[in-house]
Amino acid sequence: MFHNHKFQRDMRTITVLLPKIHLNVNIPLDLETIDSGQDIQGTSVVANLPVLMQQNPAETLRRVLPKIREVLHVAGGEMQLTAAVAFLTIQQEESVSIHTYSHSFLHIILQNLEHRDTGVSNAWLETLLAVIEVLPKETIRHEILNPLVSKAQLSQTLQSRLVSCKILGKLANKFETHIIKREILPLVKSLCQDVEYEVRSCMCRQLEHIAQGIGTELTKNVVLPELVELARDEGSSVRLAAFETLVNLLEMFDADDRSQTVLPLVKSFCEKSFKVDESILVSLSFHLGKLCNGLYGIFTPEQHLRFLEFYKKLCTLGLQQENGHNDNQIQLQTLEQEKKYISVRKNCAYNFPAMIVFVDPKNFHLELYSTFFCLCHDPEVPVRYTMAIGLYEVAKLLDSGVYVIHKELVTLLQDDSLEVLDALISHLPEILELMTTGGENSGSESKLLTVPDLIPALTTAEQRAATSLKWRTHEKLLQKYACLPHIISSDQIYYRFLHRMLTIIMTNNVLPVQKAAARTLCVYLRYNRKQEQRHEVIQKLIEQLGQGKSYWNRLRFLDTCEFIMELFSKSFFCKYFFLPVLELTHDPVANVRMKLCYLLPKVKSTLKVPTDKHLLQQLELCIRKLLCQEKDKDVLTIVKRTVLELDRMEVSVDAFQKKFYENDLLDQEKEREEQLLLEMEQLEKEKQQNEGRSTSISDKIFEKKRKFFVFVGSCKEGKKSKLVRSHSFSTQALHPKYGNIDKCSNKSSATGYTSSIPGVGKSSMLPFSDDSFRTRSTNISGNAVFSSTASVAISSRNTANSIDQKNNGTKESHSRKMSL
Repeated sequence: MFHNHKFQRDMRTITVLLPKIHLNVNIPLDLETIDSGQDIQGTSVVANLPVLMQQNPAETLRRVLPKIREVLHVAGGEMQLTAAVAFLTIQQEESVSIHTYSHSFLHIILQNLEHRDTGVSNAWLETLLAVIEVLPKETIRHEILNPLVSKAQLSQTLQSRLVSCKILGKLANKFETHIIKREILPLVKSLCQDVEYEVRSCMCRQLEHIAQGIGTELTKNVVLPELVELARDEGSSVRLAAFETLVNLLEMFDADDRSQTVLPLVKSFCEKSFKVDESILVSLSFHLGKLCNGLYGIFTPEQHLRFLEFYKKLCTLGLQQENGHNDNQIQLQTLEQEKKYISVRKNCAYNFPAMIVFVDPKNFHLELYSTFFCLCHDPEVPVRYTMAIGLYEVAKLLDSGVYVIHKELVTLLQDDSLEVLDALISHLPEILELMTTGGENSGSESKLLTVPDLIPALTTAEQRAATSLKWRTHEKLLQKYACLPHIISSDQIYYRFLHRMLTIIMTNNVLPVQKAAARTLCVYLRYNRKQEQRHEVIQKLIEQLGQGKSYWNRLRFLDTCEFIMELFSKSFFCKYFFLPVLELTHDPVANVRMKLCYLLPKVKSTLKVPTDKHLLQQLELCIRKLLCQEKDKDVLTIVKRTVLELDRMEVSVDAFQKKFYENDLLDQEKEREEQLLLEMEQLEKEKQQNEGRSTSISDKIFEKKRKFFVFVGSCKEGKKSKLVRSHSFSTQALHPKYGNIDKCSNKSSATGYTSSIPGVGKSSMLPFSDDSFRTRSTNISGNAVFSSTASVAISSRNTANSIDQKNNGTKESHSRKMSL
């Protein structure tokens, strides 16, 4: 009763003081009306203590902190935890000097270290350990180290001795060696021999920190003997702590200590783990990789083989019965044992890359392949999940022998659990690249010979992700599938993946998944090797998305165009997509027009003058129509804002300029890459038509492909460069042989933009010929709009070219020299 009245009195005093200090803390002024829950008021004050210290530290220290100190003696656990966090925050924010902090706050922290509630005591201990990092040595010695001598005695409570162990581990790095040897190590030895196993275990885990503070010599003479004794302790938790500390300190021991002291202990642990002490199995399996590689230099061939066999046994623990006996000859495994065995096999999967280093990657197939197979086919998901995460590390270690594990890659791709698939696809591009290029004899012509079942596995994985409810896994998978042009052939992508991406864009209901599919489709289109296939995809994009009945598809068309502007050259976008995009200014749905307005600045940035002068006029005409005819207020607001942004933009010219130099250089690289794809296609056609001259043609194709893949490699190495993007290759200049475009008369008037476009001349900068594309589009019903749109785009660019050729003779020749 006394404490209750005192608590109310103290809190009332604090509440009255706060307005006088002019602090912004919302605390009720009348506490007498609260029957219960005084801790709520105190917690509110304590939680705002860092704010009080920031605003007025002097008055807070003089009038508020003493009251809080008195209240904490009778406060509940919630206020104690809040105070511990608040004191730590004040120290981290450096609201006061460290001298003032130690004078005002350190005593309060030390007083509450031995709270009867273990959670509260640990919270104050964490605060103290963080504060020790910044306290002066003298303060630590007088205020913390000296009292530890009495706090660590057997006469003190168990909680007090446990706290002393953790503080000693922190102090080892704060003092000179002679002080540690004289004042800290005697306490350490005493606590290592405590009568309570909890204290011995706690002190054993602190020996790692103490060893790092005292150096190698004292560690060998003082810490190692203690560890050896603790490793034979009667308490299993103490033996476990000693084992883990030994493993973590392996680097500090010399070869003699490892062979004469550490190795016998480790062998003893391994022998007893199955027969006497199964509690150490989980920890032993987790540290076995580090242990084997740490002791590698002192193993005899027999010991090396013994540890390898021990690891293999752990990998199948719980899956098979010893000596082939049936269930009647052994006891049934309990549920707890099954969980333990699953954890052991999971840890073995985690350590598998380390064990490859242990046996040498050259011996993988002979020594570890059967174990690798078992882990990849383990019946438990956590084990297969861990193997999927580490598969990339395994592939890197195997290097040229990576083809050995291609069956397991296919197995994990087809795993029943989506968690396993999600873990695998995180590094899928890197794994596939190693699979197809890691072998000595592998090359661009035999990509799929090493992974014959790859394509069915990839399609199965995508279908399973699509039918699940985990759309984030599906999105991630589609993003990673953008690597396939570097792995499999263009035809395989076209027939097995490209149309699937278009279907996802049109039918999936999750926007991030649709965008991921759209971007991956654009990447596939970017590296497609056949002109006819490219034109077919472009036609479908415009007809089924850009001119689709659903406004949702038209929105996705704009997203796809944004990716095309990112991945392709400006001339490619202007040739095929510029006018279809502008057609959406007449869309009946306001959301489509609104999204288009946001995209218009990027659309304008693809233009070059004077080549695209006519397209620029079409853009300006559409903007005027929007300003005059738009009835939706929200769209009109965005249109006006977009007009201001477009007015501030400068259109780049054909010749290089300083302000656009980097962008122009990137665009030129894309154009060259697109043209190289055309040249490779043309050479392959010539090879098929002229079998008699196949040798010379094959040499040319090989040279083109060599350049192509050199550019792939250069782009991967230069991802962080401003002038190189992930999908841009360095190629040769555009060959005029593939730049001729047929005339497109009697089609321009169908677009509704203009009816007076002159005849089309030759274009020397267009990446793809339009012949087969126009043939396909005119033979399909309902394609009139698309054909006219593409025709206007082509004719407008070529009209500008012909005009420019007449009017800018010397300028054009000069600019061509500059660009070359």
